[in-house]
Amino acid sequence: MAQPRVVTIHYTLTNDQGEELDSSRVEGREPLTYLEGAQNIIGGLESALNEKNSGDQVKVSVEPAEGYGEKNEELIQPVPRSAFEGVDTIEPGMQFQAQTPGGPQIVRVVEVSDETVTIDANHPLAGETLHFDVEVVETREATDEEQEHGHVH
Repeated sequence: MAQPRVVTIHYTLTNDQGEELDSSRVEGREPLTYLEGAQNIIGGLESALNEKNSGDQVKVSVEPAEGYGEKNEELIQPVPRSAFEGVDTIEPGMQFQAQTPGGPQIVRVVEVSDETVTIDANHPLAGETLHFDVEVVETREATDEEQEHGHVH
């Protein structure tokens, strides 16, 4: 098996409508560096970048199953407004950290009424096909320490 690599990329992420969702090419941003095989980036993008080398340019479309998953309607739920005790203003789009049996979970507010707040615990990009325009900036072999820790140093 080949030695895992550390890969550095510049990327621009757009949705199906062509709207830019994220980019490392914005002034002041650094390229993204990840450790292959350590699940540091979504699987569909990592698979497309395997065996790519410095200077390679790749356009990749990642379906939801290989990205952030399909939207799970069970993760969209109304909760009593009283669950937001101490929060004066609650508006759609706000994010909160909720304590769940599985640990902390980020939830987004999608609707607010007098009695309830509807929250969505799906990843914001769940259900979306993601379009990446990628330039591989650099690749190198991962150090033993990086492999052991599962991330780039």
